[in-house]
Amino acid sequence: MPSFSSFSLLFLSVMLLTTNGFGQNRPLTLHPENGHYFLFKDKTTVLVTSAEHYGAVLNREFDYVQYLETLAAEGMNYTRIFAGSYFEIYGQSFGISKNTLAPRGEFINVPWKSEEIGARRIYNTGEWNEAYFTRLRDFMRQAEELDIIVEVTLFSSIYTDDHWEINPQNPVNWKSGGAEMDRRDVHTMKNEAVFKMQQRYVERVVRELNEFNNLFFEIQNEPWSDRTVPVLNIVNKEELKENDWTNKADYADSESLTWQEAIAKTIQETESSLPKKHLIAQNYTNFKAPLRAVSDRISIINFHYAWPEAALWNYHYNKVIGFDESGFAGSDDEVYRRQAWRFMLSGGGLFNNLDYSFTVGNEDGKAENKAPGGGSTNLRSQLLILRKFLESFPLEKMYPDPSVVAAAPGFLTYALSNEEKTRFAGYIQAVGVDDGIITLSVPNGIYTISITSPLSGKGLMAEVLEVTDGKLQFPVKPDHGEAAMKVERFNQ
Repeated sequence: MPSFSSFSLLFLSVMLLTTNGFGQNRPLTLHPENGHYFLFKDKTTVLVTSAEHYGAVLNREFDYVQYLETLAAEGMNYTRIFAGSYFEIYGQSFGISKNTLAPRGEFINVPWKSEEIGARRIYNTGEWNEAYFTRLRDFMRQAEELDIIVEVTLFSSIYTDDHWEINPQNPVNWKSGGAEMDRRDVHTMKNEAVFKMQQRYVERVVRELNEFNNLFFEIQNEPWSDRTVPVLNIVNKEELKENDWTNKADYADSESLTWQEAIAKTIQETESSLPKKHLIAQNYTNFKAPLRAVSDRISIINFHYAWPEAALWNYHYNKVIGFDESGFAGSDDEVYRRQAWRFMLSGGGLFNNLDYSFTVGNEDGKAENKAPGGGSTNLRSQLLILRKFLESFPLEKMYPDPSVVAAAPGFLTYALSNEEKTRFAGYIQAVGVDDGIITLSVPNGIYTISITSPLSGKGLMAEVLEVTDGKLQFPVKPDHGEAAMKVERFNQ
């Protein structure tokens, strides 16, 4: 019997490490079998959360350790942060206690050294604030230990002149001095000095975070707000109020898209000489729209306030489609729970509820919520039900399949199925009825049917039925108008 050479033993060891251990030390990536979902630590992964308003790192008054521990304890596996190029005004925007993205002056924590000179904060864009990067890295370590994925949003639209007055990218606020510029031009290639400053910032953040697996980068939050191109009315009328964003979907213009591509390129070129490569997300529009193009550099397509059509219309890109921010629909749990179920059962891979129950002093997520969005301990418990429901399926083998529902009088239905049409995940929402009959088009065989409550996770019905005519029919009595459906054929 031949003996192994030293080279053979080395080769075998490398193979064992690669097959058994490498996946555990690989950054979040798209699933190689189904790019609409993630792969993390060798497991098919969806990201589901109800998380704070993006200020966990740049607001030093916020206790991110308790916050992350709360998320993990409640089963949330994802949070979103703004990396420091944008923050809001303390005391404005949803009230003093409701906006973690608006730190008090002495607690502002951004990547550049700064000082108060008179009524203005002046930034030394040539000198880094190392305390910021220390906090950023520790935040990432805490999240990594808890298996929480972090979306690192590098830039944001600058919504008002007041926000521009305090922004670190405003050349008027630079210690080195600079000319005034229109805030709508800051995320374009129009100002070489600003773009070079942005590139240095992106390069530094990307290098600082390269060691971590639990993250992806997003280029810019809501870029269409700076550079607006209306593309789709989402209401059944042609005449819209001027500047009424709630009734239309907007794209960013070509100058914005050129700049976003340059930032994505900067991320990739910076990582080209580093050990790990991370996914990049791009935030395209609100609500829903059939995107005309998606850059090859982009792996995650993000919408805000998303409709199920956002996932269905763009499914052909074979990338994760995200419902990246919810809100502006009141503070009740019901609307955000239903949004999450409808979107994720239409092929979405990521859901983030903007949760205003997390504030400074309420890092346990129990603050009284009077903001224009949702968030509560109860909502997070219901989103965990959604996550567990999805994870009970081999999602890498599941795809949106609205056609499987042959009839559902009085119900809205959203469904995933496998290619063999023998396994189905569904969400049912009643419209003016208390109960009804669902009919599915399926291959003949014996099927198990389980119906559970998206509100409580409790079982509502369990049946075993035989199909001989291609039609599986069963009664459903939803819990407060909602039900989750799991259907599987024996001997798959």
